[in-house]
Amino acid sequence: AGEDPYRQHAFNQLESDKLSSDRPIRDTRHYRCTSVRYDADLPATSLIITFHNEARSALLRTVKSVLNRTPPNLIQEIILVDDFSSDPEDCQLLTKIPKVKCLRNIRREGLIRSRVRGAEVATADILTFLDSHCEVNSEWLQPMLQRVKEDYTRVVSPIIDVISLDNFAYLAASADLRGGFDWSLHFKWEQIPIEQKMSRTDPTQSIRTPVIAGGIFVINKSWFNHLGKYDTQMDIWGGENFELSFRVWMCGGSLEIVPCSRVGHVFRKRHPYDFPEGNALTYIKNTKRTAEVWMDEYKQYYYEARPSAIGKLLIVHPDIAMTIALPA
Repeated sequence: AGEDPYRQHAFNQLESDKLSSDRPIRDTRHYRCTSVRYDADLPATSLIITFHNEARSALLRTVKSVLNRTPPNLIQEIILVDDFSSDPEDCQLLTKIPKVKCLRNIRREGLIRSRVRGAEVATADILTFLDSHCEVNSEWLQPMLQRVKEDYTRVVSPIIDVISLDNFAYLAASADLRGGFDWSLHFKWEQIPIEQKMSRTDPTQSIRTPVIAGGIFVINKSWFNHLGKYDTQMDIWGGENFELSFRVWMCGGSLEIVPCSRVGHVFRKRHPYDFPEGNALTYIKNTKRTAEVWMDEYKQYYYEARPSAIGKLLIVHPDIAMTIALPA
């Protein structure tokens, strides 16, 4: 028996490697999206893709899908942030592609600090964050840029279609979902409330969402900076989407899912890489920071739902005190 094709990346690498980097995918948008018109002068965006030991075939397909399905004038640059992958070539090889830049961390920083690093060097006024195992669909970017151009405090994300981790089939996701969470700060997709559904006369209309999934979104760069970027004391992965979502709403912005934007994403059942302190502990540390800084009197519900977060863990960095002072 050969090597387990799931071992390294928690998806079927054999299938990923077999696929063309330019494969066509089905247009999963509502048919009415094709007749929506967008401004001719939409702003260009810097795309930021962070990764750690990503399968080369998946990373290349992400980049190629962006270049193939986005008007070139809307792409200022594609910034790849290589979070200290074992082989620096993973990133360097892709700089042969026009507009692709590569930043390599000299040690493992995690998704959150890597994204902030990418944002700091980005030269466009609009930032687009993307995961490294995605395929963007037809006209995916224009509807999101349009919403942010109209109101810079909007933070917008696409409907996230599913790319099968087993056979890489591209599957349409429901258009009736928004982002939600339980008190233990676990993200969950939830049905749009019935009254919101009834008031939506147009299937191309944006859906307001309490939280975003976090992997794929568009944000105005100066608004991102004004909000304080991400909490860079959070490690590796987990919880950053709540932290950013709470910041956006509590500082007067809004979060939306834009149904005419579709991006496929490989949803994995486990993390293929190690967390310095283990997966569960890192997630608890990150969500605890979110609860302490942003949830005020509601944090009691977080601790009831997650008793393991009580007591032992809060890292009192001088900056968490500073962050707690921020929401005023």
